[in-house]
Amino acid sequence: MQRGEIFARDNYRCVFCGQVFPEEELTVDHLQARSRGGDRSGGNLVTACGACNLKKGRMRLANYLAENPDALLNSRQYATHVWKRHLAAIEDEIRKVRRDRGPQSR
Repeated sequence: MQRGEIFARDNYRCVFCGQVFPEEELTVDHLQARSRGGDRSGGNLVTACGACNLKKGRMRLANYLAENPDALLNSRQYATHVWKRHLAAIEDEIRKVRRDRGPQSR
């Protein structure tokens, strides 16, 4: 899928902060990074605003979502086109991150 198609599919809404932006302020984010075996298919791509993408940086998605409860809730609400296997893998990884960090991360 092309960038514009991803943005339109996601209604120009950042899946992490939940806000709607003009196309020029949006980026495409891989849920499973290409360096970790992710692909460029629509089931692995979501819309992110520049600020959220910068905040996430090179952090693993599960770590970012575990540290940002609002982003986690928004991603669950707005990342509706993501493949179920990616969603399940992310949720499993979030549980592991929280377990490893202890009670303060829940």
